[in-house]
Amino acid sequence: MNKTHSIKRGVSLYSFQEEYFLRKMTIEDLISTTARLGIPGIEIVGDQMIPGYPLISDAFLKDWDSWRNKYGFTPVCLDVFLDWNKYKGRMMTKDEMNESVTLDIVNARKLGCPIIMIHGVPLDSIEVLARTAEKYSIKLTFEVHPPNHLDSPSEQRLIELFERLQSPFLGFTIDMGIFCKHLPSVIIDRCVRHGMKKSIADYLAEGYETGIISLGTHNDAFFEKILQMGGTQNDIYLAKNGTHLIFSNPRRLLDYMPYILHCHGKFWEMLPDYTEVSIPYQDITSVLIEGGYSGYIDSEYEGFEWISDVIEVDSAEQVRRHQVMLKHLLGEK
Repeated sequence: MNKTHSIKRGVSLYSFQEEYFLRKMTIEDLISTTARLGIPGIEIVGDQMIPGYPLISDAFLKDWDSWRNKYGFTPVCLDVFLDWNKYKGRMMTKDEMNESVTLDIVNARKLGCPIIMIHGVPLDSIEVLARTAEKYSIKLTFEVHPPNHLDSPSEQRLIELFERLQSPFLGFTIDMGIFCKHLPSVIIDRCVRHGMKKSIADYLAEGYETGIISLGTHNDAFFEKILQMGGTQNDIYLAKNGTHLIFSNPRRLLDYMPYILHCHGKFWEMLPDYTEVSIPYQDITSVLIEGGYSGYIDSEYEGFEWISDVIEVDSAEQVRRHQVMLKHLLGEK
């Protein structure tokens, strides 16, 4: 690509969660790995990787600043969740929700992250929270993640709100999983390892490819078809889990570029030739460049959960390959 652009590369530390969960790597190990791989930006999942979150200790902030100086990374995004069921026996009140997200916004400021991505915020809280985000100069983003896409009802309601408020501090994080063109082979392979007949797995893969099978076909007739093919209730479960992905046209991004503030570079399997066969990254990056996107694409590896039963996960190698692909597509040398 020879068109100039300002797209930047980062990585979500979520990509390394298998090694982090198994205590093979510490937070500093993850950060040092990103430095070794030459990745400029870092996204951190607060609830997963910051001890005591949403309260961030002075000790952690001191470590964080030390790591920034030592490894030279740029904080990109704080990824958090609004836990409606935090209190036993009741849901959060609206005021408690707003207070919780306000604390997340303050935490992003402390960490030096200009963007926060949050899940679960009710629509009628966003206008109030937009003013808080503006006060702290933190962009508040909502993830477009499969099975939803930009034309889903909930996303369209958000777009209507964005258009009414016209706040530069509100927008989307686009998860590349909404552009999944082929069912990932690691998902199909695991289904077969866990007892699904190869004929059923092929039916799912081919059906997804042709559009015959989609989220909308997850109904009684679809489940009955699996049973007629000799499948089991476990196969139905695997089919639900493995075919909730979607493919939407990447060019739809152009209609909403002002609201696209961040991107998750989802991937399941990077091959040795630096390709991700499930997601058409060439098409997506071309559209982002055409639309003038200037934010980060953060590598987000999710293939570990589909292979960890048979091989040792090497998240760093998968992220390395993904970054090589991004550098090529973005025209970096």
